[in-house]
Amino acid sequence: MRALLVVNPAATTTSARTRDVLIHALASDLKLDVATTEYRGHARDLARQAAESGTYELVVALGGDGTVNEVVNGLLHDGPAPDALPRLAVVPGGSTNVFARALGLPNDVVEATGALLDALRDGSERTVGLGLAGGTPGTRDEAVPARWFTFCAGFGFDAGVVGRVEQHRERGKRSTHALYVRQVVRQYLSEPHRRNGVITLNRPGQDPVQDLVLSIVCNTSPYTYLGNRPLYASPEASFDTALDVLGLTKLSTSAVARYGTQLVTSTPERGPRGKHVVSGHDLTDFTLQSQVPLPFQMDGDHLGLRTSVTFTGVRRALRVIV
Repeated sequence: MRALLVVNPAATTTSARTRDVLIHALASDLKLDVATTEYRGHARDLARQAAESGTYELVVALGGDGTVNEVVNGLLHDGPAPDALPRLAVVPGGSTNVFARALGLPNDVVEATGALLDALRDGSERTVGLGLAGGTPGTRDEAVPARWFTFCAGFGFDAGVVGRVEQHRERGKRSTHALYVRQVVRQYLSEPHRRNGVITLNRPGQDPVQDLVLSIVCNTSPYTYLGNRPLYASPEASFDTALDVLGLTKLSTSAVARYGTQLVTSTPERGPRGKHVVSGHDLTDFTLQSQVPLPFQMDGDHLGLRTSVTFTGVRRALRVIV
């Protein structure tokens, strides 16, 4: 099988020596070409070229969730075509690796490589659904190009936390779970809309849900991890369905304590619940709209401020080796 390995040399949990060992292991079973990313968006460009060339049957992403997101967007530049496009494989090399872990892959880079080689030998793969988010027609953001995400997106509070973490990483800080927890607290203390939400959820054929303070869109469950603890914002979310959404209409101190505890102790059967919780399951089309510009993130990548985002859940979008 002809494969392209896209390597992010800045991946936080791999060293040059580890990458060399992994490349040698993959090359023993594959006709392997290796490309190293050199700038933000390079993984997307490499994957797009691989898809358009018709040369490769497989593209392997070695890196964190950001690298995987770029590779997915490159493969799907011209839209989903599971039977025609190269398959995707992931070797987790980031700090959290939500997509890989949600697929059931080991979080250890060496063990994950072994699992990938076993899956290739067994011909084991699945076709997963993905989320697509773009500008909303008739709004100031209508020209924003659509972008795919693999496991979650956040509009408002959640994205503000991601933005804070990225700022610290740009200053040389390591991406640790303790860093995320600190930024959650700081985002909460500085959040101007925590008592009066400004987000409206619009779903076709249903009344709008207004005054959301927080909104998280999930393509799978768990939607992230705190260390080794999985967090289930929308326990029913799955790669086999469309999108789920979780919203909160209140972020008072007592509400944060209640729903934060529910999230940390969530299970595959039970997530956040209560009178201030709004949820939707298996949604193919919906829009989140804000009265003021709010931060927006996809797959842990902060994408700036938006006033409106339209989401589409696309079932059976991409074949993945598992």
